[in-house]
Amino acid sequence: MPPARSTPRHSVARRSIAAIASAGAVAAVGFGAAVLAAFVANSQNPAVLGQVIPLFGLGALLAWGLLAIANAVGATRVWFLALITGLASAVLAALIATSATFYRAGASYSGDVGAFILGSLVSLNLVFIVAVVLAEVLLAPRVLRGVLGYAPKRAPRRVALVRIPASNLDEGLLTHLERRPVDHARADEQWDNYCAALVAEGWETVEVDAAPELADSVFVEDTVVFFGDLAVLAHPGAEARRPEVEAVERAVRAIPGVEVARILAPGTLDGGDVLKVGSTVYVGASSRTNGEGIRQLRAIVGPRGYRVVAVPVEKVLHLKSSVTALPDGTVIGHPDLLDASSLFPSFLPVPEPEGVAVVELSDETLLMSAAAPRTAEMLSGLGYRVVTVDISEFEKLEGCVTCLSVRVR
Repeated sequence: MPPARSTPRHSVARRSIAAIASAGAVAAVGFGAAVLAAFVANSQNPAVLGQVIPLFGLGALLAWGLLAIANAVGATRVWFLALITGLASAVLAALIATSATFYRAGASYSGDVGAFILGSLVSLNLVFIVAVVLAEVLLAPRVLRGVLGYAPKRAPRRVALVRIPASNLDEGLLTHLERRPVDHARADEQWDNYCAALVAEGWETVEVDAAPELADSVFVEDTVVFFGDLAVLAHPGAEARRPEVEAVERAVRAIPGVEVARILAPGTLDGGDVLKVGSTVYVGASSRTNGEGIRQLRAIVGPRGYRVVAVPVEKVLHLKSSVTALPDGTVIGHPDLLDASSLFPSFLPVPEPEGVAVVELSDETLLMSAAAPRTAEMLSGLGYRVVTVDISEFEKLEGCVTCLSVRVR
């Protein structure tokens, strides 16, 4: 089943501006080429400019209007439509402008005048027509796409989605660990400190609606993955976790400028299995993410320039329970937790299992668990500023620092 997604639609105003701009660019090229050709043909005599500028100015203005209408209805979609549109608009504009110029000068219609006006299409107006046609075929589509695709530069979004721990947190699912008692009060305090660390580093935290009855809902990372302005809603591999997605979707759709896609059954995908390193997306083939989920993700993000690489995961719950990446693209992990470290072109082992997970807060700053002091020291020695937080209650439930937030980036 193909992945469902919403397709961004440009507003009427944006499409209108794009059509007007593309037509204006074509008209400007036609006007400039015609005036220059006339100036050169008349031995660069400045006096000729006073005669040809009004003529070609009117022709360019008419062509602009005609092409704006044509481009608005899709004349630039294929080259032969653009060629026909450019030729028809240029010829009509040239005939009207030349006729108006004659009659404005006091001439009355006659057979000779009519013949001259028609003949001007292959003489006086020939450069104008050719320039308009070429510009409509070659330039207009680029201008149109440029306007439609333009987005003003803005500061990088620094928003992190978080979700308060559920009242039944200690009932969270376990796959590879033995169940241990969870201190709810301490977990709440650790979550508060985790959010405070994000805020202190310049991130705005947005709380997804609480789900007191969904034990694993605090691990919000598993429900959605961001690829720039695209949010891919997951379809968790554990059926009990699927109700978590609904509130996350509401929060995602409230973020301006975000496009939404989703993984559909029978595909399954947990966000904890998705590791982005530049344009490469490593996806863990784990007990929570299946081949169909990986295929759907590949179909969604492939057209956006991302390359999806599937990674076998058997020793831990999620891919990011074994590896994450530094800002420079180096993948870090613990050898005992990995099934296929050779898939990563740049891999650095860390000394503690709790040190495999880092959250990139900036190009220089990492957030990681306080349970891995040797790894923190090692990363500090590599030039990073390391912020540590105690998340021991969540680590009892196979959680890590990446699980507790989703950065919109």
